[in-house]
Parts: sequence; C-alpha cells; structure tokens
Amino acid sequence: MHPNAIDTDERPFVLVWELTRACELTCKHCRADAQPERHPDELTTAEGKELLDAARRFGENQLVVLSGGDPLARDDTTELIEYGADRGLLMTLTPSGTASLTPERVGEIADAGARRLAVSVDGGSRATHDEFRGELGSFESTIRAAEAAHDAGLPLQINTTVCAETVGELPEIRELVADLDAVLWSVFFLVPIGRGTVLDSIDPARAERVMEWLVDVEESADFGIKTTEAPHYRRVALQRRTDGSEPAAAATDAIGRRVGITAGDGFAFVSHVGDVFPSGFLPVSAGNVRETDLVDCYRNADLFTDLRDPDALEGKCGACEFRGVCGGSRSRAYAETGDPLASDPLCAYVPDGYEGPLPDSHESRPHP
Repeated sequence: MHPNAIDTDERPFVLVWELTRACELTCKHCRADAQPERHPDELTTAEGKELLDAARRFGENQLVVLSGGDPLARDDTTELIEYGADRGLLMTLTPSGTASLTPERVGEIADAGARRLAVSVDGGSRATHDEFRGELGSFESTIRAAEAAHDAGLPLQINTTVCAETVGELPEIRELVADLDAVLWSVFFLVPIGRGTVLDSIDPARAERVMEWLVDVEESADFGIKTTEAPHYRRVALQRRTDGSEPAAAATDAIGRRVGITAGDGFAFVSHVGDVFPSGFLPVSAGNVRETDLVDCYRNADLFTDLRDPDALEGKCGACEFRGVCGGSRSRAYAETGDPLASDPLCAYVPDGYEGPLPDSHESRPHP
C-alpha cells in the first residue's frame, strides 16, 4: 500500500515493533544501544500477539516491521511473523547481519509469510562495513542473507546510515544495492541518539548535495529510494521536477495529506517493553500497550496529533512553504533541541523572506 492510499490521522503507514534490544553487534550508530542479553521485561509472545491483533484494527494490509536489536535473538520471531501474516498484516523483518542469519533462517522467515527482508549495508567494502558494525564477518553474513532472500523469493530492502564516516561510501553501496537486486534502498540520515551521539553528522549543505545525488540515482535505478529522518528529500525532488516553482500543495495526495511519512504522522514505534513512541528515534512515550490501546494512542494522543499538524511546527520549518510535503525530521529536532516541533537542523533550505532564528548548524543562509 502506498502512503497516498491511507489517512495517516487514522493509521500509520509503518508500525515498527522493537522485539528486543539484544544483539551481537556493537554498531556505531545504534539508537537502541543494543546489549548482548535480552531485557527481562520484554513483551511476551502472548503480549506480542495481542499487539499484532491491535495492529490489525488499523485496517487491512497494515505494514508491521519487526526490528531490534536483532529480532532473531528471540526464539518466537518466526511464530510471530506467521501469526501476523495469518491475520492479514504485512510482516517484514530487519535482522542484524550476524553469523546466525543463515540461509536456512532466511528460508524460515520467507516460509512464515514475511513480505520483505531488510538488511543493513553501511560500507561499500568488507572492511568499512565491518568497522562500522563492530564485528568481523558482518559484511559476509549480510551479503549471504541478501542472496538467500533472493533465492527464497523474498523482496530485499537495503538500509544505509549516512554520517560523516559513511557518506563517502554511498556510490559503492549504490552499486551493491543494484547487484543484490534490492527493491528499495532506505537511506537513513543520522539522528544523534544512543551510540550515534559519538558520530559526526554531515552538514546541511552536504546533506543537500547527497539528496540531489539520490534524486539522480532514483531516476535511473531499477530500485526505489526512500529517506529516513530526512523528509526534505521530498522537497529536493519536488524542486528538481518543477524548478522550485510548484506550490507545496501539488505534492499532497488526494485527501490533502503530505506525501511520505514522518515521526507520528504515518509512523509509530512500539519498544521492546511496550512503550509507544512516534519513532524509535524520538523516545517520548505516549503510553504503553500494556495499559493503553495502541489504536487510540496513535489517533488521539496529544503528542501524535501535534506531530501531524504542520501548522504546529516552529522556526523556519513552521514558516516553510514546503512544510506540507516535508515537515522536517521531528526526531532530529528533538535530539538536538529537546523540542520535537522545532526546526530540523539538517535542512539547508531557508524559506523566502524568513528572518527568524536558524539552527546552530547553519553557518550561512543558503537559498536554492
């Protein structure tokens, strides 16, 4: 289902459930600060099935992403995939690239009814990927799993983190995405939380150039591209198509919603212990599924409704004529300012005529 086909006031396009924070890797960017052992208060199998039942109440073909940590650190993951698939949910999985991600496990995931497998590639070579992921052999495990997904007929998504350490690897990663016959390249622009606080982000001008390059890639590639925590990619693409002259309303869908999803607006996240967040990168809880109805929380909690209101945005995001198609990363705004409605400090664009304060990361006031 395309984001345009749903009313994100009523349901998320993507619901992520963090099954566990247990993981064998020590990735430099990990928002969960994953640990080797599972948390004793994780949602149980029975509670997880109740969560999936609640997700089904959003409507048909609700997309559910099982993430972590490493979701395969739990021994009931395949059971949960099968349970959700049997109830009409679109179940997908984002396992860690470890030796446990064998072709046999990938086959089990496919047989259980998963609709997509997403693996992370953060370097264009074995050395750079393994260094970023904190484990020798992770690159080989990831490539082996990607090839197994292809053999099992399971559509493949590649996730890549963009930060100062990885940005130079993007052209080589793009070739890998094509070679692995992925259907989607999900490019995540670093949000400084968890372990990611020790990494350097790229600056707004470099981010703008990367997004312009991604538009070029998407126009020529056989795979799709989406950005995570960088919704201004839609603004860049729109400006490229229209020379910047198209009004923002032209990029809204048939029900007047903006194209794409952001934290709390088309996106919701349930943590390993049941807390409901607008995003895993925006750790402000609106409730817990052990005590709060998931559907009601998404639709009616003040945190979520504020995030779905582009007129509630502040600073240059609030003044921007593209706020209806972008809205900025609410997660990055929160991570760097403590206010999820503040301006996104990664965006280089300054609205015409805007004279208000700029994020600290803006050394100048570029205007495309």
